[in-house]
Amino acid sequence: MSKLSTLANAVSTIPGGSHVALSGFAISRAAMAFAHEVIRQGIKGLTISECVLAMDADILVGGGAVERVVSGGGSRGRFGQHHCINRGIEGGTLIAEEYSSLSMAFRFLAGALGLPFIPIHSLRGSDILDRLQEVAPSEFSYVDDPFTDDKWLVLKPLVPDVAVVQVQVADEEGNAWIMGPRWDNEEQVKASKRAIVVTERLVPTDVIRREPERTVIPGFRVSHVVHLPFAAHPTSVYHVYDHDADHIRQYADDSKTAEGFQKYLDKYV
Repeated sequence: MSKLSTLANAVSTIPGGSHVALSGFAISRAAMAFAHEVIRQGIKGLTISECVLAMDADILVGGGAVERVVSGGGSRGRFGQHHCINRGIEGGTLIAEEYSSLSMAFRFLAGALGLPFIPIHSLRGSDILDRLQEVAPSEFSYVDDPFTDDKWLVLKPLVPDVAVVQVQVADEEGNAWIMGPRWDNEEQVKASKRAIVVTERLVPTDVIRREPERTVIPGFRVSHVVHLPFAAHPTSVYHVYDHDADHIRQYADDSKTAEGFQKYLDKYV
């Protein structure tokens, strides 16, 4: 069954206040066109989860769509920090649940496996855990190991309402390939209630069936397929196009102030 959709229609199925998992990483495979459309449609109150917050998250925060971010940090790599996210945290308009990247991957894994919680050692004794005690005390707890009687820190699983995944190749049914780094995208999709796939290339299902081992996202998990080349611009998509350094530098400069960011939105979004 074809799940082909326009971007506008796919985005319109996301109610305000939803939890959206994003597939990007810094300036790679970020769902930029998706972020633009969310802002255009005026969707508000979102929770955004991403292992390393990418440029799509920053523009969503700057555009007023996001209430909370759940992440293992984030930046634009050599192009600096996310000014909109930092401004939101410092100004008290954005709630930030900050974890390590490993613990974010564990939380998505727990959601993907249907676990009630997942144990982890690495956050014990960290400032990260102290901060979580202030902003998200309900997202972790402690349990006794039934085999050793040790006390384990456990994390609550992440179960987003929808995962939005930027991919290189997909068919009309939503079966999709991710080339190059996958990060935690497979676990994000499995943990989420449904997925929206934004693909650079749309191919017949016969092409997918010839190499089934390359299918990272199976179609039955997907509600919408959006065929939109260059949807990740100005970030990169491995094997398709590189990042647009000049545009990212301009965004970095414009987003340093709220006024500059608004001018960027007016021109590009």
